[in-house]
Amino acid sequence: MLHKIEIPSAAALPQAAKEFASLMGDETVYAFFGEMGAGKTTFIRELCRALGVEEDLANSPSFSIINEYRSDSTAELIYHFDLYRLESVDEALEIGVEDYFDSGALCLLEWPERIEPLLPDDTVKVTVTVNPDDSRTLTVETPE
Repeated sequence: MLHKIEIPSAAALPQAAKEFASLMGDETVYAFFGEMGAGKTTFIRELCRALGVEEDLANSPSFSIINEYRSDSTAELIYHFDLYRLESVDEALEIGVEDYFDSGALCLLEWPERIEPLLPDDTVKVTVTVNPDDSRTLTVETPE
């Protein structure tokens, strides 16, 4: 199933994150595709806030590869991956990505194309597109 969420400006991010959260089902792995600078980290940060993560905690895990957050409202674990620096699928296996995916915790992935063969069949694919007017469109593709 395909859903589109329009984000006309940064001011619209909180509402877009709430709309995205309302679409979230039982799937736990969300793969965010988009070019460098498209706003994947910014959107995931806002999504984490919408899911109850304390505002200052959700940052890009660029240097640690994986950040762990806990929702203040639901106590749910959220793992935020930045896979940009991974060199290979083997490296992803070494850090135990499959264990995270199997944990039942919410996994939000930036640069998932680096480990695409490892993504579970029920991964939700999210494409962040930069439009000519600098707005963003999220295309959310849920498994059938």
